Amino acid sequence: MTIILFLVDTSASMCQKAYVNGVQKSYLDIAKGAVETFLKYRQRTQDCLGDRYMLLTFEEPPANVKAGWKENHATFMNELKNLQSNGLTSMGESLKNAFDLLNLNRMQSGIDTYGQGRCPFYLEPSVIIVITDGGRYSYRNGVHQDIILPLNTQIPGTNFTKEPFRWDQRLFP
Repeated sequence: MTIILFLVDTSASMCQKAYVNGVQKSYLDIAKGAVETFLKYRQRTQDCLGDRYMLLTFEEPPANVKAGWKENHATFMNELKNLQSNGLTSMGESLKNAFDLLNLNRMQSGIDTYGQGRCPFYLEPSVIIVITDGGRYSYRNGVHQDIILPLNTQIPGTNFTKEPFRWDQRLFP
């Protein structure tokens, strides 16, 4: 059982147009198509049994959660089709929110327990797939070249860690 979290850039820059096979599409439409294609190919494999999907955007919480773990495939696809471009490219905050949701899920399922240790045999592989146009990162306080991961959060136990991700999670920018 794998958790696959799609983090789709819905900033205003995703309204840009590009030609794909002679058809003009926005970057957001291309991103939606990429998610649909990934799901189609994933469902053809035996590994997909028990997969849980989540759809997040770059909006501020709680509006950033478009489809949660427990949503069915039809709801996920409907929310994907209804995505619209607006807002900022707040990559750091969006990644932080994705890590927070994954870590909250681990705590609720008993996989991650602060102060009691981690049981490595309780595996729940998770993947965050970020789809963006690769533009500069725009935050409320300006435009930055680097990803800034905020450390403040309201999730219990996160004050015991330096980073928003756990020891078995990696971030490759």
